[in-house]
Amino acid sequence: MRGLQGRFLKQLPKSEEPFNAFFPSPLPPDPPIQWTPEIRNALSRADSMLGRLDGISRVLPDTNLFISFYSRKEAVLSSQIEGTQSTLSELLLFEADEFFPEHQQEIREVFNYLDAMRHGLERLQGGFPLSLRLIREMHERLLRTGRGSDKTPGEFRTTQNWFGGSRPGNATYVPPPVNEMHDALNAFEKFLHDGQQEFPTLIHAAMLHLQFESIHPFLDGNGRMGRLLVTLLLVERQVLSEPLLYPSLYLKRNRTRYYELLQQVRLEGNWEQWIEFFLEAIAVTAEQAVELSKRVLQLFRADEGRLTNKGVKQASLLLVLKSLQYTPFTTANQLVRQTRLSLPTVNRALEELIRLNILHEISGRNRNRVYRYTEYVAMLNEGTEL
Repeated sequence: MRGLQGRFLKQLPKSEEPFNAFFPSPLPPDPPIQWTPEIRNALSRADSMLGRLDGISRVLPDTNLFISFYSRKEAVLSSQIEGTQSTLSELLLFEADEFFPEHQQEIREVFNYLDAMRHGLERLQGGFPLSLRLIREMHERLLRTGRGSDKTPGEFRTTQNWFGGSRPGNATYVPPPVNEMHDALNAFEKFLHDGQQEFPTLIHAAMLHLQFESIHPFLDGNGRMGRLLVTLLLVERQVLSEPLLYPSLYLKRNRTRYYELLQQVRLEGNWEQWIEFFLEAIAVTAEQAVELSKRVLQLFRADEGRLTNKGVKQASLLLVLKSLQYTPFTTANQLVRQTRLSLPTVNRALEELIRLNILHEISGRNRNRVYRYTEYVAMLNEGTEL
């Protein structure tokens, strides 16, 4: 064990109880990480699974479709880790535009996460480097509306924060004070650029994610930004050609262990166990993404196959089904806009898809009915249930 990976700074605020804030040591760790057989094996497995995922992304008939549903699933899961009470079904209903779920405000927060993610990926594709500036730009979009919108979106904090308690004096963890936070961020950005020469990308990502969480530079949204950082790093370093890997499902299911290991690195220097955990998260997430992609493709092919031999109706049925692959909750009016078919043609297609048990009407209304691509939604929902 290395012991404490930083130093405690005693704070004596006026008229408040004293507390200790933690200032993490700059990366890379000193003494260096031990390349144990467990880490080597975990890295090999994670690299192999990422290779499979990148391979399947290159043969998907429509990569944008898969990016669309993976990014939405990640947005929901990452927000759930922070306590947001919303599901993927509610997000998809919200996007259907004519149906408003119970948790409207929280769904808007998830939608902001998607917007932040898209912005970061677009900037990378335009040649802008992953940097503190880009992180701030994404954060501004993340907290644009809803909870946290009053906590200086896009700006690093100017006051002390903490988590795991009602005040700094009883908190589980108190990040560095503001002045030291800026020093830590400068060192973080230097290692973001320089560390790629010294470490494999996944090891580099593991260290950066933990260090970002330790610095906690925003008043809100740090956890979501730290998880987004992982995906953007893999895309920027061309480990993945498409942003198809999002680890929040694994972290949600192992949340207690996740937080324990973050704290163990800070207080005990247990980098090896944290890196093993992180690599396992990457490997499991990539494997699940590959398997889910295969299952979704099989479903699409099977359902499209059921529409053969439908005569003149076949073309319109396929158009409607293709649209449902992008918006698995929908209305007739929305399908008219997306397919450019007439309303009577869309309604006939909906009736046929319901008869085939592919779709279900879920609103119970006589007008403005909402339809669900049921088996597809069930696949997408796996792991997002509250």
